[in-house]
Amino acid sequence: MKPSFLACIDSDAPGFPGVSFGRSADGLLVALVGDTAFAMAPARDGRHNLVTAWRISRPMGEWTRGDFCGHSGVLADEAAFRARVLESAEHQRERKMLGRVEVPSHAHTPWGASQGATVYAEGVTTHSTAGHGGFKLSAERNRKVHPMLRSKGGWYEEDAEWTIVAITFPHLFTAFERRGAERTIKNSWPDAWETIFGTLLAPGESYEKDRRTFQQTHASDWIVISAITSSHSKGFVECVATPGGRRGAGTEERRFLVPSAEYEAGRFGFVINPNRHQVYGGPSEFVGWQAGRVT
Repeated sequence: MKPSFLACIDSDAPGFPGVSFGRSADGLLVALVGDTAFAMAPARDGRHNLVTAWRISRPMGEWTRGDFCGHSGVLADEAAFRARVLESAEHQRERKMLGRVEVPSHAHTPWGASQGATVYAEGVTTHSTAGHGGFKLSAERNRKVHPMLRSKGGWYEEDAEWTIVAITFPHLFTAFERRGAERTIKNSWPDAWETIFGTLLAPGESYEKDRRTFQQTHASDWIVISAITSSHSKGFVECVATPGGRRGAGTEERRFLVPSAEYEAGRFGFVINPNRHQVYGGPSEFVGWQAGRVT
C-alpha cells in the first residue's frame, strides 16, 4: 500500500535533496526547500492555503502560523501540498542548473532605474526596480520573438509579458516556468498561440477566447454589471444590467430582481433571462440611483 503523506513528513523526500517535511509547533504541515518555508494553513469551508516564508532561523518544530506571510494559492488536500512543495524543489534545482547570473545594474527601464539585473543568457536580462521590473532583449534576440508578440523596444514586463520571452527561449527557463508561461499565453494571447503552434484552443483552454465567445453569444442580452442584496424584496438580488454588459455614457441600464439562490456572477457575468427575471422599478439599494442609472 502506498504510504500516506503523514507517514513521510519526518523524512527527506527521495530524489529531492534539500527538501524536508514536518509539523509546526501549532500542528501545521510544513516543509522546507532551500531557504523557502511552506505551510498548509486552514482556510474557509474546509480548504487550505499554501503559505510561504523566507529563511526562518528556528527549527521546523518551533515554527508557527505567524511566521508565514506569503500566499501561493489554495490546496485541496495534503497530497496537493506535497506535490506543490516538490514542484518548487524541482524548479529551484533546475534554476540553479541554468546558471543565471545576478549583476549590479543602474540601467534605465520603463519602470524606473534598475536596482539589479539577472542575466539569463547573452542578450536576455531581467531587471528589478523599486516598483516593477521585466526583461530586456537585445535587438538580435528580440527579432526572434514572433511578430504578433514582439515589443518594439525589447522590453517585456514581469507580470505577464515575461511569458513571451519564455516561449521564445524555452531552454532558458525551468519546466515550472514554462508551464506557467504556456497557461498565460493561451489565456491572454490565444490568437498568437494558435498561429505560432498551429493549433486551435478548445473551449476552456483560453480565458480571452472564452470571453470573446461569451460576448458574441450574448451581445444582445442583458448582462449584470452591478448587483446587491435587496432589503426591499427579501430573497432577491437587485441587479443593474446593460445590453451585452457594455458600460459608458449613453448605455441603457435596467434594474432586475433575481432570486438570491439563483444569482451567481459567473466567469463573465450573469445573463438576465427576461422570462424569469422581472424588471424592477421599486426602491433601490444602489446609492445615487436616479433617472434610470447608477451614479
